[in-house]
Order: sequence, then C-alpha cells, then structure tokens
Amino acid sequence: MIEYQYYNVKSQINEQQTTDWLEKVVEDENFVLGEIGYVFCDDEFLLGINQEFLQHDTFTDIITFSNSDVDGIISGEIYISVERVKENSIRLKTNFNQELNRVIVHGLLHLLGYKDKKEKDEYLMRQKEDYYISMI
Repeated sequence: MIEYQYYNVKSQINEQQTTDWLEKVVEDENFVLGEIGYVFCDDEFLLGINQEFLQHDTFTDIITFSNSDVDGIISGEIYISVERVKENSIRLKTNFNQELNRVIVHGLLHLLGYKDKKEKDEYLMRQKEDYYISMI
C-alpha cells in the first residue's frame, strides 16, 4: 500500500497513476510491496527531518527511511521537498514533473536496495531511474 501526505505544499500528484507506476517498479524488481508513505513537503519541513534524524544541517530533495523487517518486502517513508525539486528542475533545465518523478522513483529504488554514494552505484541508480521514468 502506498499513501501520500502533503505538508506546506500546494502541488499534488496523480496518486492513482503514481501508485500504479510504483507498484509495477516493485514487481519488476521482484519485491513485494509492504507499506510506503510518501510525504511531500517544503524545504523547512525536510530540513527539520534532516537535522533531527540524520544530524545534517543542509537542504535536500529527498530522505528515505526503510522500515522493512522481512526480506523481499519493502516498506518505508520517503520525504520529498517539492521546493528543492522545483529548484533542481530549473537548475537542470528539465520539466518539473519529470524531475519529481525521478525523485519519487529514486526514493523507491533506495528502499529496493540501490545505493548512490559511489560513482558506479550512482550510475546504476540513474539507469534505473531513466528506465522506470520511461514507463510512465
């Protein structure tokens, strides 16, 4: 089950379309969907999460927390700063919705076990993002 919440932001996504898409990603990666919560928020809200739980005093576009207890079943919380995504889309000269979809699937890929700290891991993450964005 995928749930969506919105804090201090006006833009909302097409939840049914996004859920259908993300369920397909989970299926394609041979996992079972547990409970995933997406929280769309502003920079200040996500900064508070970053400071409280990760001891980072920086803005970010996404923070992902895994709650998975059973191998093969993914669950977690994904926090996305809509403000940061908008700024990134301008900086990268890309469409806002495309950038938002990239961040949405990026968080899911983290729950699926993909990393992005090392160059080779980041490359694989980008390939996966591009592939799954093409499915929309």
